[in-house]
Amino acid sequence: MRARRFMAVALVGSAVVFGAAGCGDDSSSNDDPAPAASTPAAPATQTTPSAAPTADVAAGKGVFTENCGGCHTLADAGTSGAVGPNLDDAAPSVEKVVSQVTNGGGSMPAFGDKLSAQEIQDLAAYVADSAG
Repeated sequence: MRARRFMAVALVGSAVVFGAAGCGDDSSSNDDPAPAASTPAAPATQTTPSAAPTADVAAGKGVFTENCGGCHTLADAGTSGAVGPNLDDAAPSVEKVVSQVTNGGGSMPAFGDKLSAQEIQDLAAYVADSAG
């Protein structure tokens, strides 16, 4: 019985200490690298980002014709590859293109180490904009 009471007091005490540690004015300590509780947290980085606002669709067309047109059909690019899916029929989203190009899948190789992140964003914006 005594051990249970001690454990309960220890748990409550720990909760109070840890709860209080999150309160207070952050300006008195310069050691804490964490942002103040009132500061909104930055959005987490996604492993498969969507198209950046600065994606260049025209540049994406060049990346597509140089790297993808041999395998994929896309009418806007004037390609008629028959190895990979017909992108006009598939009409993939930007996110799907970024994921597939970056990581590969099925019989498609990954291009994450061959193309820059900007080239992948441009390519994804172009395919999503042009397919269908």
